[in-house]
Amino acid sequence: MKKIRILSIDGGGIRGILPGVVLAQIEDKLQKKTGDPEIKLADMFDFMAGTSTGGILTLAYLTPNKKNRPKLTAQEAVNIYLDRGDEIFDANIWQKIKSANGVTDEKYDASELEEALQDTFGDLKLSNLLKPCIITSYDIRNGKPHFFKQHKAANEIYNFKIKDVARATSAAPTYFETARIKNDIGTPYPLIDGGVFVNNPALVAYSEVRTMQFENIEEKISAKNMLLISIGTGSVRKGYEYKKAKNWGAVGWIKPIIEIMMSGNSQTVHYHLKQLFGTLKEEDQKDYHRLEPIINTADTEMDNASLENLQKLNEDGLAYISMEKVDAELDRIVDKLLKYQH
Repeated sequence: MKKIRILSIDGGGIRGILPGVVLAQIEDKLQKKTGDPEIKLADMFDFMAGTSTGGILTLAYLTPNKKNRPKLTAQEAVNIYLDRGDEIFDANIWQKIKSANGVTDEKYDASELEEALQDTFGDLKLSNLLKPCIITSYDIRNGKPHFFKQHKAANEIYNFKIKDVARATSAAPTYFETARIKNDIGTPYPLIDGGVFVNNPALVAYSEVRTMQFENIEEKISAKNMLLISIGTGSVRKGYEYKKAKNWGAVGWIKPIIEIMMSGNSQTVHYHLKQLFGTLKEEDQKDYHRLEPIINTADTEMDNASLENLQKLNEDGLAYISMEKVDAELDRIVDKLLKYQH
């Protein structure tokens, strides 16, 4: 049976290094398995989904070069974080004072982020991406989710610059100011980070793929036709003490509530997908893979992009993929990506 091969990547700020390292390893294994050093992730997945930092990675994997091949390797996508993360998450002393460290205004100036996105994506459009994908954000004016869809972008109403899509999906409240971007006909959209409602976009990907048609798949698509690889941004086990939390007011809850929303959504989506795939035949149940890298030495804060923490995040990612159990699962994923191609 041929299956739709889906990649979904969670949000999580600078912790995007972790899924980036995992996916660089998958790309490396694919190249070694096939003997083809030119194979990229975009060749092996039929559909991708991303939220926030996962949205940026998704766009990086699918952005074409002048030959209409993937512009970046998976490792080069990680290098964006390693090379520029400390500049993107760098608040000067005036910004810290003005924002009361993110309480009264955004914590970071978005200019460094926007420069990195310009350098990476230029003025290419959503419609230029190599494969169908869905990137999440939230429309604060209309009070509803906004989904960017490559497979709808032939219509100029749904077409945006890739750098603007990346800016919108990563406009995390309290960290960066709300994005205001325009589609190809000039309609403005005030958008924030999709992590506020769907930090793990795997269920969004599942639902979207069910409405689509793919080459060489004639029957109606459901879970039994899918290989779904979902990757998190670090298993954060941070708890909050009752004695402290019981006296928090609005200011005290700002940071914890964002973390709780993101982590809670990621865990809830994983639960639902486990139940959904659990209704299938035993062999098909195994085609849902959830990889949650473990943070051992790095700080779990989404915006700690000190050079030391960038290195620790990279090392934690490398330590995770070197675990025997994880390495074996990555081998199984690679085998399935090749087996189910169509």
